[in-house]
Amino acid sequence: MLPDSSRPSWLVLPTLAFGFVMAMLDVTAVNVALSAIARDLQVPLSGLVWVVDGYTLTFAALLLAGGALADRYGPKALYQAGLGIFVLGSALCGAAPDGASLIAARLLQGAGAALFMPSSLSLLTHSYDDAQQRTRMLGIWSALVGVAGAAGPLLGGLLVHYLGWRSIFWVNLPLGVAAIVMAQLLLAAPARQPRTLSVLSHGLGVAALAGTSFALIEGPVLGWLAPSVLMAVAMALLAGAALLQRERQGSHCLMPRALFQGSSFAAATGVGFLINFSTFGQLFLLSLFFQQAGSADALQSGLRLLPLMAAYTVGNFAAGGLAARHGTRRPMLAGLLVAASMGLLLTLLRPQTPYALLALVAAIMNVAVGIAIPAMTASVMQVAGKVHANSAAAALNANRQIGALVGVALMGSILHLAPHWPQRMVLAYLTMAAAYALAAWLVWRHVHAPAPLPACS
Repeated sequence: MLPDSSRPSWLVLPTLAFGFVMAMLDVTAVNVALSAIARDLQVPLSGLVWVVDGYTLTFAALLLAGGALADRYGPKALYQAGLGIFVLGSALCGAAPDGASLIAARLLQGAGAALFMPSSLSLLTHSYDDAQQRTRMLGIWSALVGVAGAAGPLLGGLLVHYLGWRSIFWVNLPLGVAAIVMAQLLLAAPARQPRTLSVLSHGLGVAALAGTSFALIEGPVLGWLAPSVLMAVAMALLAGAALLQRERQGSHCLMPRALFQGSSFAAATGVGFLINFSTFGQLFLLSLFFQQAGSADALQSGLRLLPLMAAYTVGNFAAGGLAARHGTRRPMLAGLLVAASMGLLLTLLRPQTPYALLALVAAIMNVAVGIAIPAMTASVMQVAGKVHANSAAAALNANRQIGALVGVALMGSILHLAPHWPQRMVLAYLTMAAAYALAAWLVWRHVHAPAPLPACS
């Protein structure tokens, strides 16, 4: 590592952004490659759902463990280890000879992302001692995240169109290796903070999510009463119940109990779950809709998705001014109600609907959601306070990833159940509208001005 005096501080941000941008692109860009993957590897619809959700499953299930391991072994070591696993998973994805191999490699990618994502923000915070500079860098970081999310489908479409679907994964190799080397040279290693790692609790969480995913994805294919599906449901229920019991009684719980003294924290994280449920469910749905019902190729699909993804960023930028004027609760509630209304309008969507009309209504919905997301995040952090900020942030991120996992799985179930696109769009957007309406009810009923929380023993 270079000495402090010779380390250019402006290189710290791109060093840490490489990992985050790769993770964001792999969440969004792969959606536009699904049709090409299906043709090339003969992957059925349930397999395509696994390609998307396999990554999200291990990402969501191991995210809290990634934060604990970063404390235990140091964020720099975990950042580099996570990047190494992610790069290996990307190489295996790019070389996958069949659908099963691709899904297995996506699981490995998600595990790597779960290790480096919590460490990246910690390293960014430790790299800038000056509060103003740190705030400025965090602002640039947030902008990069928004741009990566919005550009993902378009970049994926360009790569698939000109270089084939495998290039989506190959591009991670030089970026990942560069990030590992730059981290070694440029990043200081913050002190470790020894922390007990509850292996059993994390294992129960993985089992509950895996069982839920298998049941939702394979249920429509194998039949809801198939023995393997029933076993998955039983595993999810038993593991979930055991985890809840352990959280209530265990001495080393995953989440501080003080966060759940009122209903605001649980409600706000529930809103995060429902937002990601709908946003990632919609991305999966429209990626297939444009290519299968609209006869678009990967590049055309990426271009059509670009303004819809950019709408979230527009809402994010508008959220700050609205929150300063009206607080966080009103913009969150209004955004979710508008999103629910636009979701109902989108149930009228048909293959022959002009793209401009679809884009207008969907963009309004996504701008409204983009306004609600920062307000939701601020509400969670206000409830947590400084004492529980890290735990609350980890819980919110994990919960949002679980929402994405369930949303994509449920959209896959809807595509299996409904044989034609008109019925599929009605069921899908009714589900999204109901999710946004439920989120609005949670805000109206449970999200209020927070009271300070005591420290958790």
